[in-house]
Amino acid sequence: MADEIPFVRDIAFEYGTVAEPAPLIRRVIARNPSAFTFHGTGTYIVGKGRVAVIDPGPDLPAHVDAVLAAIRGETVSHIVVTHTHLDHSPAARPLKAATGAPTYGFGPHGGERGGPQVEEGGDYGFVPDHALRDGDLVRGQGWTLEAIHTPGHTSNHLCFAFKEANALFSGDHVMGWSTTVVSPPDGNMSAYMASLAKLEARAEATFWPTHGPPIPEPKRFVRALAAHRRAREAQILDCLASGRETIPEMVAHMYKDVPPDLHVAAGQTVLAHLIHMIETGRVRSESMPGPRARYALA
Repeated sequence: MADEIPFVRDIAFEYGTVAEPAPLIRRVIARNPSAFTFHGTGTYIVGKGRVAVIDPGPDLPAHVDAVLAAIRGETVSHIVVTHTHLDHSPAARPLKAATGAPTYGFGPHGGERGGPQVEEGGDYGFVPDHALRDGDLVRGQGWTLEAIHTPGHTSNHLCFAFKEANALFSGDHVMGWSTTVVSPPDGNMSAYMASLAKLEARAEATFWPTHGPPIPEPKRFVRALAAHRRAREAQILDCLASGRETIPEMVAHMYKDVPPDLHVAAGQTVLAHLIHMIETGRVRSESMPGPRARYALA
C-alpha cells in the first residue's frame, strides 16, 4: 500500500552533535529512536546569533546539553513547538530555564488523559507563553516563520514556513520516512486530509520534518500521502463488503505485512478513517464509533 509513496529515509547524522544541512538551518538529533520517531527527534536551530529552536524534543539531559552546546555564544529568542507529543515539547522547559527564551505554540495538548496511547503520548504540562494561530508570523534576526495550523495528527499541530529559505518545517504532519499516525479522539482524519490539501497548495521547495531527512519534492510527496489515505479507505470499503465488520478484523487483513506491535496504532488510524467515512456518508455504525464497534456500508 505504501509502496507508491516516494519515501526518503537516508540521513547522515551523529547523536549529540550539531549539523548544518542547509544555510541558516542546524539540527541536533535526540537519542530517542523508536518505531514512531525513526532515528529520533530532530531539533532545529534557525538563524545565527539570535536564533529560534524548533521542537526542543524529549526531556533527555544529554539532548538538552547537545542543543545548548550547539548554540553556545548565541541567544535563543524563541522556542517553537509544532505539537505536544512527548518527543517534541518537554525539553522546552529545561531549554527555557537555561536561556530565558519564551515558548511559542498553538496551545496545550488537546487529547484527554487516559485515552488510547500510541506513539509517545501527550505532554500535558506544556502551555506556550505565546499562542499562535494560522498565519501568525514569528520574526527574529534574519529569519521569519509563518505558523500554519495543520490539525489532524493532533488538534494543536503547527507547521512553520521559513520565509527566507523557501522551506517548511512540517513536524509530524508530513514525514519522509513514514506515514503519519492519526489517532482519535484528538487525531482527526477529516482535518488531516484538509491539512494535506492546505500544504499541497503551498510553494515551499523543501519540507523539513522533525523525524528523518528533508523532503525535496513536497508537492509530489503530499499528493502521494493523500492518495495513500484514499486507497486505505477503499480497502476499508472492501473489508466491509466482504464481512469484516470490526477494526481488529480489518487491521489483520489490511496490515498483515506490518509488525504486530504496530497494530494498535494501525487500529487507531483505521478508526480515524471510519469516523471520516461515517461523516461523509459512506459507512455506518449502530453504536458510538470506537475500537470495539461494528461497522457496515451505509
